[in-house]
Amino acid sequence: MAEAALGLGTNLGDREAALSRAVALLEQMPGIEVTAISGLYASAPWGVEDQPDFLNLCLLIETDLGPMQLLHACKAVEAELGRQARERWGPREMDLDVLLMPGVEMDTETLAIPHPRMQERRFVMEPLAEIAPDWGLDGETVECRTAALKQRAADQICERDDSATRRFAELRAR
Repeated sequence: MAEAALGLGTNLGDREAALSRAVALLEQMPGIEVTAISGLYASAPWGVEDQPDFLNLCLLIETDLGPMQLLHACKAVEAELGRQARERWGPREMDLDVLLMPGVEMDTETLAIPHPRMQERRFVMEPLAEIAPDWGLDGETVECRTAALKQRAADQICERDDSATRRFAELRAR
């Protein structure tokens, strides 16, 4: 089985419940085992600013799916949770991204690994650093890359939301 890191985010509806359901759907999929879940991070919208704030988290998984199969699994979860096609970087019921798969580098029209913009986004790097600080990324650790990003992008709003994390954990325990 291979390791992978996924990023999840939503800014519509009951965000904690949507994230809980997304993780549960991934856990039910053959060939995917969730091994770590970050806390939830509140972040201001990226790109299109006139929309609600997001809640984001990262997951580590073990999988016997290939990269494209994993992407299709993520898209299936988005569809199950009612993702609507809207403007790029607009509001989302759910967004799932394949971020990293150690040892895998690819760049196609539909999937790039590592995710091409992850190192620009605190809402991806901070939860990822929480659960995979020692993973390699462009010759450095995720933790080192995250520390540099926090300094370079101090204006990006991204904070661990402990109350949302607690609610998420309560929903997962049900």
